[in-house]
Amino acid sequence: MVADWEWDDTLFAGTAPYYRRGRLPYAPGLADVLAEVLDLDGRGRLLDVGCGPGTLALSLAHLFDEVVGVDPDAGMIAEAGRGAAERGVAEKARWVRARAEELPAGLGTFTVATFGQSFHWMDRDLVAATVRDMLRPGGALVHIADLKTETRTVEGLPYPAVPYAALEELVRRYLGPVRRAGQSLLPHGTPGNEAAVYARAGLSGPRRHVVPGGQALERTGDDVVAWVFSMSYAAPHLFGPRRDDFEADVRRLLRDVSPQGRFSERGPSTEVFVWRRGYGER
Repeated sequence: MVADWEWDDTLFAGTAPYYRRGRLPYAPGLADVLAEVLDLDGRGRLLDVGCGPGTLALSLAHLFDEVVGVDPDAGMIAEAGRGAAERGVAEKARWVRARAEELPAGLGTFTVATFGQSFHWMDRDLVAATVRDMLRPGGALVHIADLKTETRTVEGLPYPAVPYAALEELVRRYLGPVRRAGQSLLPHGTPGNEAAVYARAGLSGPRRHVVPGGQALERTGDDVVAWVFSMSYAAPHLFGPRRDDFEADVRRLLRDVSPQGRFSERGPSTEVFVWRRGYGER
């Protein structure tokens, strides 16, 4: 759990409708890499912890008999259900509104458990130990995130880059200099060093894999607005009666950068860490 911060249900309140449009995709080869390194063949069960609108679970659904997504936000669970129906996988997908700390929640055992950029919001030692016990012997816990160490430029692409720094400065002008997180503040950011947590839980590993990104993406102004409102620190409700003013300022900033309303971007690479529960362990 983040020091000096307590979970509350408003952390991602109102962000779900913006998430699928606003967030950048994982690297396009992620499912193929996981299928190879985990020897997935369409059988078994996947548990996606902190599933959001099902971004990761839905992209991997074809590799399992069943996928179960767990998230505490009702809006995210509703979006995940809609996404499963759109993809024709609703019969093999189950969405559970619960905090990770409430697991195992009678969900049974799993072949693979994933955390897609969600683990830092949890009571990490408790959740890691619980999820380890929910894995079948030899099962895998997979920690997935954008690769933070690469530099992505729009050189050679047709439109300006998304002005992320200016957008974040605009958020600070409206909400203050300290990052918001639900009803609280997050002055020191979210924790790292996941490896120590997973090792304490009794998992072995990790095996690291990087799935290359770099694909050219074209983003509209609406896409970028959706990105802003998909972030916990810029959730729509945080702006109160100034929400419309904030959005108007965002759109004005974007028009100044790109009058044609188009932005270029390169997709991030995806970093994957695979941890294992040993065979024969209780």
